[in-house]
Amino acid sequence: MSIGASPAPRLLLLATALLGGPVLGDDLFIDDQALPEVLTATRLKQSPAAVPGSMTVLDEALIHASGARDIPELLRLVPGMMIGYGAGNQPTVNYHGSNVSDARRMQVLIDGRSVYRAGLATVDWSDIPLAIEDIERIEVFRGPNTVSYGANALMAVVNILTRRPADSHGTRLKITRGENGIDDFYASQGLGWDGGDLRLSMSGMADDGFDHDQFGQPYRDSRRLTRFNLSASHTLTPNQSLDWQLAAKEGSNQRPYTYQPVFPYVTQRGPDADAIAKDYAASLRWNIDFNAGHSLYVQGSAQHFDRQQVWRACDASLAFSPELTRLWQLNPNYAEQVARRANDPPPSNDAEQRALVDAISQQWRNGASEVVCGDVDQSTRETRYDLEIQDTVSLSDSVRLLSGANLRYDRADSATYFNGSLDDQTWRLFGQLEWRVDEHWIVQGGAMFEDSRLTGSSLTPRVAVNYLITPRHGLRAVYSEAVRSPDMFENNVNWSYTVRNLSRNVYGLQNGEYFVKTRGPGNLDQERMRSRELGYNGYFSDLDLSVDLKLFADEITGMISEPLRNNQFIASNANKARFTGSETQLDWQLNARDRLRLTYAYVDAWASNPADRRLSARNSGSAGWLREWGRGWSSGLFYYGDDALNQYRYERLDLRLAKQLRIHGSRLELAALWQQRLDDQPITLEQNRYDSRHRLLFSAELEF
Repeated sequence: MSIGASPAPRLLLLATALLGGPVLGDDLFIDDQALPEVLTATRLKQSPAAVPGSMTVLDEALIHASGARDIPELLRLVPGMMIGYGAGNQPTVNYHGSNVSDARRMQVLIDGRSVYRAGLATVDWSDIPLAIEDIERIEVFRGPNTVSYGANALMAVVNILTRRPADSHGTRLKITRGENGIDDFYASQGLGWDGGDLRLSMSGMADDGFDHDQFGQPYRDSRRLTRFNLSASHTLTPNQSLDWQLAAKEGSNQRPYTYQPVFPYVTQRGPDADAIAKDYAASLRWNIDFNAGHSLYVQGSAQHFDRQQVWRACDASLAFSPELTRLWQLNPNYAEQVARRANDPPPSNDAEQRALVDAISQQWRNGASEVVCGDVDQSTRETRYDLEIQDTVSLSDSVRLLSGANLRYDRADSATYFNGSLDDQTWRLFGQLEWRVDEHWIVQGGAMFEDSRLTGSSLTPRVAVNYLITPRHGLRAVYSEAVRSPDMFENNVNWSYTVRNLSRNVYGLQNGEYFVKTRGPGNLDQERMRSRELGYNGYFSDLDLSVDLKLFADEITGMISEPLRNNQFIASNANKARFTGSETQLDWQLNARDRLRLTYAYVDAWASNPADRRLSARNSGSAGWLREWGRGWSSGLFYYGDDALNQYRYERLDLRLAKQLRIHGSRLELAALWQQRLDDQPITLEQNRYDSRHRLLFSAELEF
């Protein structure tokens, strides 16, 4: 599906036909309800009809009724969002699609603080230090938004907004138990005083991941984690407030043993090594409202990501040969052939290579074929400091201007990936102008200039025109550009394995360096996207129905698509991709008891590298029915479907049934969640399999 001039008249006729004369009159003259507002699109508070792009809001009621345990499962309710799994503790989230194992092109924020890791270009969805019970809502901007949030907001922005401490007074306790080893807990205490509020929460999550691989063998992919969150808000003066947060998480993620010796006769292997994950974060925000039309905030944050993993590997002593290392530097393909045929190496026409091969063959005859084992440290540590200032001012009744600056420092430490440490400094200037030409037309423009010491500078613009049929019904046309900066790993990797505590001395050393070494190119350009969108957003007050329609055409050039592995990894900007299609989102409050929610996305994906279209389902969507039955009973029925994620179909039906009881002023909710797979296929990858097509969970939550 392409986007040109022809869809616009059809879209306008569709919206006009849907609206009808009476509804137009109601919205313009009778409906005096306050307009809902979203923040994530431009950083300005706007009604959904005035947003320069497509928005999805997952509110607290929807989050609760879904029964989801983590954020990736919630994002199945967002049209066009593709949820995959590298393993049970390694979910990946992409908008419209990308590589299965590397979700690099989406910005994720918690109350404005980015949790995107710049060192290894990833979001650790399983390890985000935030309990789902502390979330008030999730705003998802479905489209590029580098203009507002900088590089890495290439395809979408997920902004997770937590509950205000003022809305969290009292005690809240929850436990969840279920099949597949599910064992979760949550506890929070909120209190307030004159001029301030505070919430402290502790939570934990555990499950056993997938049950077995494609060969029927047990699959090591369980996860265990514990989280701590402290959030507070202080009123300093009538027009100033201070908000701060502290967060910490510690846990372990099982990893299958994946090391494959270069020398095929080596059968020894060490024990499985789990990844120990520790995350710490702190943020402080000072808000000032000068008057009704002028506000400013200053926000600072610090984060530390710590992944510890040490495993024992075995290989032939020849793997640590200085001569084999030199041969790898000269000719990697030939070096691998020699390593596998050291007793009868293939010939070479190069004199230096022949001399090295002769030395390698002599080493082989002198005992380099003997097996040696040692410890490999694959730990990584990343630290980020971020400072941002933003000013929002109404220049007139019809013009609003937002401007700001951001300074960020990132540092990555890894003996394996960076041979020590690597750091980067990025600064940004951004602005957004909203001009309400009259009661119907809104013209919006924005831009961000960003400069990174490692990757250079970029300027990304966005221009949008919104036509408000009424304040609650708007058509939009948007053109935007976005970039993604190559991360430290892709561009500056210095990948080598130092194997410590060898089982015996090799070449006179207790610690050896593996002969395979990988270096990043150091000169990668940014990926660039050009996006075009036509859309409609409307709220029918008589029906209590919200509708969002979108037609899109996105093109990414300069894509970095090579797999991240220590075997002739040569990153380049040689790839590109195109995504075209349509999305629909409906949220209908039928009456006081029933709410229906439908999403659908059609995505026509093409990519020069096949890996970049594996996680693109041509047809995907969700359907939900929330029902209040009375006498404390409620239910949520949800369907999730994708016709092909990495060639595997995914369909699931969830039913959550809950009963609320009032006990001496306290509220107790007992709930059961039944999840039923409607297909019988692996999830994303061939090895991701469950023993059963269904799963049952129970939860109990007490508030007092």
